[in-house]
Amino acid sequence: MKTRRNTVTPVPLSPVYRAETLRKLAREEVEVLVVGGGVTGAGVALDAASRGLSVALVEARDFAAGTSSRSSKLIHGGLRYLENLDFKLVREALKERSLLLQTLAPHLVRPVKFLVPLKHRVWERGYIGAGVTLYDTLGGARALPRHRHLSKRGAAKVAPGLAEDALIGAIQYYDAQVDDARHTMMIARTAAEQGASVLTRARVTSLIREGERVVGAKVVDRESGAEIEVRAKTVVAATGVWSDDMAEAAGIPAPFTVRASKGIHLVVPREKIDLDTGLILRTEKSVLFVIPWGRHWIVGTTDTEWDLDREHPAASQADVDYVLDHVNAVLRTPLTADDIEGVYAGLRPLLAAKATSTTKLSREHAVAHPVPGLVIVAGGKYTTYRVMAADAVDVAVEDLGRPAPSSWTERLPIVGATGYHELWGARHSLAQRAGLPLSRIEHLLQRYGTAVEDILKSMSERPELGEPIPGTAEYLKAEVVYAVSHEGALHLEDVLTRRTRISIEERDRGVAAAPVVAALMAPLLGWDSHRQEREVTNYLARVEAERSAQAQPDDEAANASRLAAPALLSS
Repeated sequence: MKTRRNTVTPVPLSPVYRAETLRKLAREEVEVLVVGGGVTGAGVALDAASRGLSVALVEARDFAAGTSSRSSKLIHGGLRYLENLDFKLVREALKERSLLLQTLAPHLVRPVKFLVPLKHRVWERGYIGAGVTLYDTLGGARALPRHRHLSKRGAAKVAPGLAEDALIGAIQYYDAQVDDARHTMMIARTAAEQGASVLTRARVTSLIREGERVVGAKVVDRESGAEIEVRAKTVVAATGVWSDDMAEAAGIPAPFTVRASKGIHLVVPREKIDLDTGLILRTEKSVLFVIPWGRHWIVGTTDTEWDLDREHPAASQADVDYVLDHVNAVLRTPLTADDIEGVYAGLRPLLAAKATSTTKLSREHAVAHPVPGLVIVAGGKYTTYRVMAADAVDVAVEDLGRPAPSSWTERLPIVGATGYHELWGARHSLAQRAGLPLSRIEHLLQRYGTAVEDILKSMSERPELGEPIPGTAEYLKAEVVYAVSHEGALHLEDVLTRRTRISIEERDRGVAAAPVVAALMAPLLGWDSHRQEREVTNYLARVEAERSAQAQPDDEAANASRLAAPALLSS
């Protein structure tokens, strides 16, 4: 058995790494093959590799290309689950929140304040106050300050943008937020540090069976079209809304059914909503968040059943209007469609139960072992990915024929976390040494943690990489180069949508940045001028398709408009 690696030595997910990984997986059997590169799949790969198992992860698109890049970007216990008396779920999630804030990912996860407006004078303050008190004390909740009660005047000081009749008082509490796509990618990178072979743009086309046992998968490299067989003692499917497809690929009935619920979010400029705090509002279906996000607010979400294209869920005009109507009901100055900088839609994988709507389904996860050699994990919430992963690996170990250590990922920081607090404390001297404004260093530290040294080194060697990307003041050219050389980016979309958030943070959705970013990527990926131009053309078509979808009245029309964009290129 391999020994545990308690320290993390960066392994660049470069084009060379990818080519070597393809060759390796074609000739070597692994103990655990993970299908799916969302947060749960990345977590499974990390958990299994850190136990000393040989591991491969294959993802059909990019890390976090689905649900795990399109969430509300919150690390939270789920305050509303207390109403359903889901104390175990909330306690578990709050413990994970504490671990992420303090140990596992302090560079990516940070506190955020939320205001709960009160509308009723007597019962509501006591009722919600009791729930928030419990929220402050369950699990690892003490990682953040306790809640406080505010009068109407006190609430107005932190939320002057709320309408006069929006509240009679408020309660302010703390949760945490994360850049979900970066976090997922860095979990996958950490799995690579622990010995896992991770591979994106590699689609499983079928599972390999020998009798009743699943013994691997046929995998197509979507960059070259080549097919390989990856042999494995056990396959763990962490495929979210595609979970039922994996059972079908194995030729067995689905052990549970996963339903897709669409949630959309709007991104608006920070100055358009006059708040010094996040906001949480109750709606007839769920809750609506107004979440601070750098120079922006993220406003959402919806919760509607979706049975159309799962790769590219589309926001419709009805979705956008729903969010605007609900947030405007409490704002002194309403938002308009012209205020919207970005829109994104994602699908939550919900375990199906006897319920009339997706909002009543449990967010708890399930792990199934329907046949030897196959484990399927689904459900849950982003915050508890690590628990889901550990549970899935515990079941997978049963197929290995040998013991394996218990999970210890609660003590394993992800890439960029070790030494982060010390580096953050020295950020002023770091800024001086790098010749950068403090705000720029802070932004880089909160994206890369201690891996920021790699970025700064590249800028010292090539000073032009220290320039901002045209069309955005937030990101540097060096970050594009690093995304390809270290973070596994293979396409223009990977950089503009997930390694950075240009696609939702800029009003033009990255149109101005696209040619420059593609030119920076081209020499690293061996693109000729024709391929470079096609990458830009495809990205612009995607932007146009999304804008068109958001002007359509309903899901069916929005889905058709979104699918008008061409698929990503192969080499």
